[in-house]
Amino acid sequence: MKSLSPKQEGIINFITNFLRDNGYPPSIRDIAVGCGISSTSVVAYNLNKLEQAGYIRRHSDISRGIEFLNRERKGKLIYVPIVGEIAAGEPIPVPISDSGSLIPIGGVEVSEELIGGKEKIYALRVKGDSMLDALIEDGDIVLMEYLNTAENGDMVAVWLKKEQEATLKKFYAEPNRICLKPANIKMKPIYTTPDNVEIQGKVLAVIRRVSYPSPLKGEHRGKS
Repeated sequence: MKSLSPKQEGIINFITNFLRDNGYPPSIRDIAVGCGISSTSVVAYNLNKLEQAGYIRRHSDISRGIEFLNRERKGKLIYVPIVGEIAAGEPIPVPISDSGSLIPIGGVEVSEELIGGKEKIYALRVKGDSMLDALIEDGDIVLMEYLNTAENGDMVAVWLKKEQEATLKKFYAEPNRICLKPANIKMKPIYTTPDNVEIQGKVLAVIRRVSYPSPLKGEHRGKS
């Protein structure tokens, strides 16, 4: 089967997790919201490509007419443990420095291609809305690569030593201080000293985990 683009991998992962969590397939709008795609036409284009490649079958006469075909994909699914919660807002006291020893509170399956063969991977559930402009919302799942260094602009999980608090922000090293910047114009950045910052990981991907109500009776009659 043909290899997939990162966007198509993300759509496949979203469909897989949505089906598992809700028991019915997502609509095109669900996929657009869940994958951070601004246009439903872009979703439709990629769904057509996935159907041509044999990953899904679409039924145009129903709104949630996506059938996930049980065919072998390139690569495999990897289970990533969700080891805790991280604040995307005001910091909350959730130490994750020893993430490998924490008891998972859940997990998510992602494709091997999505994590690019990286080994030290874990996931966190986001609390707060300071990263809204980066399409990360309260309740989303972030896939993290465990790293203790960062480049300017990286979205990272940070442990603030003095405050004994963790937060999810964009990292910027400035002269004599660190700026932890939210992706929300309504919120202010956090400024602190380099010795107060312990980087716990870098965001690789975001998975929307939205709870949807069951489809209403007769919903299948309309198109997305």
